Amino acid sequence: MNFKTLTFDRAASVATIRLNRPEAFNALSAQLLDELHQALDTVEAHDEIRAVLLSGNGRAFCSGADLNGVGGDGAVPLQDIAGLKDAERRTALDRLGSSVRDALLQRHHPLVARLQAFPVPSVCGVNGVAAGGGVGLALACDIVIAARSANFMQVFVPKLGLVPDCGSTWFLTQALGPARARALCLLGEPLSAAQAADWGLIWSVVEDEHLQESALGIAQRLAANPRLATRLSKQAIQHAQQQTLVEQLDEEAELQRRCGASPDFVEGVTAFQQKRRPRFE
Repeated sequence: MNFKTLTFDRAASVATIRLNRPEAFNALSAQLLDELHQALDTVEAHDEIRAVLLSGNGRAFCSGADLNGVGGDGAVPLQDIAGLKDAERRTALDRLGSSVRDALLQRHHPLVARLQAFPVPSVCGVNGVAAGGGVGLALACDIVIAARSANFMQVFVPKLGLVPDCGSTWFLTQALGPARARALCLLGEPLSAAQAADWGLIWSVVEDEHLQESALGIAQRLAANPRLATRLSKQAIQHAQQQTLVEQLDEEAELQRRCGASPDFVEGVTAFQQKRRPRFE
C-alpha cells in the first residue's frame, strides 16, 4: 500500500510505522489520521505481524493537530471572526467549536482509543518533541521510549485556549496524578524525556543515536511473546484502573484460566523444564 503521509515497513514480525510530514513536524492532518488507521488495518490483516513500532521522521515525533484549515470548508476565516457583528460572530464561533469537536470525534479520538486497545502490542519511539495531541498518540502505545533530546508539551491552554485532548488529561492523570497533570496542562512547560521516565510517564530514555535500535529491539521482544497472554495482560492492566482489588483478583483468575488452557502455556512450562527458550506459536 502506498502512503502519502507515513511510511510503512515490515521486517519479519515487526511493522514499523513512521509519521512522514517532517516539514510540518508530523502534525496530524486528516489524511495522516486516515492513513494511520489504514496502516493498523494492514497490521491486523496479517497474522505474522506480532508487534508495531511507531515513530516519526524528521526533528519531531508529532506536533499535534494540523491547525491549517481549522473550521472546515466554507468557514469564516479565523482572522475575520473578530470583525463580525454579535450574532454573526456567535454563529461563526459556534461553527468553529463544533468543527473542532467533530474532528476529534471522527478522527483523532477513535485512533487513540484503537491504538490503546490494539490486539498487537505497540512501541512508540519518541524521536523529538511530542506536543498537544502527539502526547496522547505516543502514550496510547503499550511501551514508550524517548530520545534524550525529546520532550513532551501540553500547549493547549496557554497557547491555544483549548483543553488538552487525544486522551492527554486521562493519560497524564493516570500516570502522574492530578497535581502534576494540572501543572503540565495549565503551564504548558516542556517535560524532558529524562523527567518523564523518572516520573513514570514513559518506560525509558535512551541516547538519541540509540533510539531506533532500542525501540526496534523492544518491538522484537514483544513479537516473540505469546499473543493471548499479551492481549489479556493489556486488558487486565486497563481494567485495574477501575476495579477493586477483589474484582481484579477474580478477573486475573479467569484470564489465567484462558491462558492455562492454551498451547502457549504447555510450551512455556515444557521450555522451562527443558531449560530452553520457549517457541510460542
